[in-house]
Amino acid sequence: MSMNTQGRPTAAGDAGDAFRPKTFTGNRGLDMEEPLIFEFGSLETTGVDLDEDDSAEFELGSFKRKAEIGLPGLAEPEAMRHYVRLSRNNYAIDSGLYPLGSCTMKHNPRLNEKMARLPGFADIHPLQPVSSVPGALELIDALAHWLMVSTNTSAVAMSPKAGAHGELCGMMAIKAAHTAAGRDPKIVLVPESAHGTNPATAALLGYKVVNIDAKDDGTVDLEALKKTIAEHEGNIAGIMLTNPNTCGLFEREVKQIADLIHKADAYFYCDGANFNAIVGKARPGDLGVDAMHINLHKTFSTPHGGGGPGSGPVVLSQRLAPFAPLPFIRKTEKGVELVETEAATKDGEQPFGRMTAFHGQMGMYVRALSYMMSHGSDGLRQASEDAVLNANYIRVGLQDLMSLPFGERPCMHEVLFDDSFLKDTGVTTLDFAKAMIDEGYHPMTMYFPLVVHGAMLIEPTESESRAALDLFVATMRDLVMSAKRGETERFSGAPYLAPRRRLDETGAARKPVLKWTEPAPAEVTPAAAE
Repeated sequence: MSMNTQGRPTAAGDAGDAFRPKTFTGNRGLDMEEPLIFEFGSLETTGVDLDEDDSAEFELGSFKRKAEIGLPGLAEPEAMRHYVRLSRNNYAIDSGLYPLGSCTMKHNPRLNEKMARLPGFADIHPLQPVSSVPGALELIDALAHWLMVSTNTSAVAMSPKAGAHGELCGMMAIKAAHTAAGRDPKIVLVPESAHGTNPATAALLGYKVVNIDAKDDGTVDLEALKKTIAEHEGNIAGIMLTNPNTCGLFEREVKQIADLIHKADAYFYCDGANFNAIVGKARPGDLGVDAMHINLHKTFSTPHGGGGPGSGPVVLSQRLAPFAPLPFIRKTEKGVELVETEAATKDGEQPFGRMTAFHGQMGMYVRALSYMMSHGSDGLRQASEDAVLNANYIRVGLQDLMSLPFGERPCMHEVLFDDSFLKDTGVTTLDFAKAMIDEGYHPMTMYFPLVVHGAMLIEPTESESRAALDLFVATMRDLVMSAKRGETERFSGAPYLAPRRRLDETGAARKPVLKWTEPAPAEVTPAAAE
């Protein structure tokens, strides 16, 4: 993997940019050049008048501020313009096709947003009395029911906040089950094509991660798995496997994998990040899965990206159901009740603890249930079919120019290319992705999964029309042919047309500048003064 370490120009309109004229303001039509608020706001003024209050008693002890806070003051129009202009620099699924592989950036129906804003859902508070939110509890229970139906599982932990949090929940349930049975296995098996959070989660819980090789076709090597199980007999806690996997391929031997794991007294954790490919088509419980997180913010269309919000419920098999964490909802003759403490549990319930202070993300629950109910079982199945169809449409449209590491076999919801088609062109995967920005597309996922060199992972989801896919394929073909013609300038300096040019990602990660410092006044030379 090669990262940019050359510190290429970042400002728009830099020297050598032959693609764009310079302007006096730095603006480019409606594309506004927006400075930091520290650069144009005034530290002496504020857009809001607040009365001084010297009567309040300070209760934070030694944490009392010793200097001015240093935030610039903005008038209301300035504040509005600043954040509106910044928002115009964001790429979003509402702007265009968002081909990030393994991220499922799909359309968010506005009906879901309307439902999430209904009184009684949008305005409830986690600390208000449970007796005042019966409708919210019933909604959570209804969503939990359909999650279990769609996966054929026996229980679901609703509180995890996102995918990695859900992974942790599932693996903690597995650890609790082993402990309850008097076992203490030390090893978790993780295939090569796993998401990076899988081995990280296992390591966080104190497990040793053992890698399982992939076959030439990108799926788990069943013989390698058998050999590894034999080598570590009696010491395996479970396997963490993604299906469909991160290469965009369905693990066809998944049932045999599950049987081998169960025979070894271990558990099968499935990473559910790619559930959008199989909803209504295959039930993980039927495949032998014991625990799987479901990204509501992917599969069931809630806002995704920019760090949140998210929700990652974990469905559990009958073997793991007793170990679901607190809090959970229990059905009674009087309706549903929220079980929040171990003292309130009943025989057979052995929660491993609590994952989070409160039950979960109410807005995400409402959106997910709205999505399910508006689509119905047939609509959910069609969404999966269309997601797979769209990915294969892109695969077929590009396979004669771009290179497929596992041959021209059908993929699932995402298609994986490697960089061998760029050999001897002088263009790297990073260059190619940056040139996509100039064409108005967010780049695909780059350099992941690590099982292929220069990976380019594209997931169009079911949201895209044929016209949108045709334009995307045509654009990609034009970029490929440009690279093969030796037009390296189109790539080496890209993006040319973005608000900022190519960033030094390595420098930004290793030496982040987290505090704005006012620059020193520019010196005026005698020649300049004249």
